[in-house]
Amino acid sequence: MLNLVLGYLGLGLMLALAGIGSSIGTTIAGNAAEGALKKSPENSSTYMILSALPATQGLYGFLAFILWLGKDFAANGVMYFGVGVSVGLVCMISAIRQGQVCANGIIGVSQGHNVMTNTMIYAALPEFYAILALIASIMLG
Repeated sequence: MLNLVLGYLGLGLMLALAGIGSSIGTTIAGNAAEGALKKSPENSSTYMILSALPATQGLYGFLAFILWLGKDFAANGVMYFGVGVSVGLVCMISAIRQGQVCANGIIGVSQGHNVMTNTMIYAALPEFYAILALIASIMLG
């Protein structure tokens, strides 16, 4: 019974933490975009693209959730709990930090600097770890 509870708790945390991180990351970048629109509204499409980037970690958490949904939690609940917490935390922290990188890029663009491409490259770096967490969870499955 404890294994079953731990397994489903891990599954829930995998989805919840990734979603929480994405919502925080996108609002960090979105807040910067709102301020940037006042200074340089002609770059709104750039702000929108950079604001949306942290949403991908929530998708990784959702994908991992779907892939793990049909597993036998009664036999390996502790492992599934560990996988769920690990994937959820990595995705959450990655999304928050990516939102901060994107927010700085949005501010730079609004100040007239040509930094969108560089910002997207820098923003891909924390996302890489969320992808690694997803792949590691798939390999354990």
